[in-house]
Amino acid sequence: MRFDSNRAWQEATKLVSANRDVVWALAGVFLVLPSFAVGLLVPPPEPAAGADSDAMMATLTAYYNGAWPWLLAMAACQVIGTLAMLALFTDRTRPTVAEALKLALRGALPVIGAQLLAGAGFAVVAMIPITLAALAGSKALATVVVAACLVAFVYVLVRISLVAPVVMVDGERNPVTALRRAWDLTRGNAGRLLLFYALLLIGFGIVILLVGGLSDLGLRLVLGVELGTALGALVSAALQAVMAIFFMAIYAATHHQLARHEAGNQAIGTN
Repeated sequence: MRFDSNRAWQEATKLVSANRDVVWALAGVFLVLPSFAVGLLVPPPEPAAGADSDAMMATLTAYYNGAWPWLLAMAACQVIGTLAMLALFTDRTRPTVAEALKLALRGALPVIGAQLLAGAGFAVVAMIPITLAALAGSKALATVVVAACLVAFVYVLVRISLVAPVVMVDGERNPVTALRRAWDLTRGNAGRLLLFYALLLIGFGIVILLVGGLSDLGLRLVLGVELGTALGALVSAALQAVMAIFFMAIYAATHHQLARHEAGNQAIGTN
């Protein structure tokens, strides 16, 4: 089946519109507030003028060593919140917010497990050509190999992009099976899905940069640096939450489109 990005976008916008009240509430509690809190409590360091790569790496290492508990808590909240949104978008029983959160808690470990498994597997495989290129002593070869691995990494991300709906909609709790099914669903459509996701990321990214940057600048000028920066971080967190909402709706719509076609082919095959 040829993936129809226009139909997926239309279905995604309908899902967001139909569930806007509860989805915005979930986004506020599980996406905006944790991101805003982390931005205030452990803001990322700003690179010093003229700092070399080693100094920047040392600064980032020190930051993550101190901030990792907060970042981990924020990531956990975001996973629960986005999976609860997915449950609201896809569950035909029309669950309440509490029921959606319960479903999200059940699906969180399989989703995280599948992502960690895919990441670890890719890292192990990618280290082989990268190590061989480094041993060869050619910077040009190493650059080409690293670039190829990055392209392969993006390809893998696209092929497993439907892991969350596979877990939440299909009820698959085995991370390996969930990865395999997501891979099967996206077969033959990796290029179209990559283009669709890339256009959405670029579009949302431009909006976030423009609106977030202008809001931050305006708030600093009107309210002062400290309060303006804090409110600017809140605006940025809200914009990122909007992007997360639409992407979960897009994953739901994409899964629905591809899984329905697969079910139709299976029904034809049994006749």
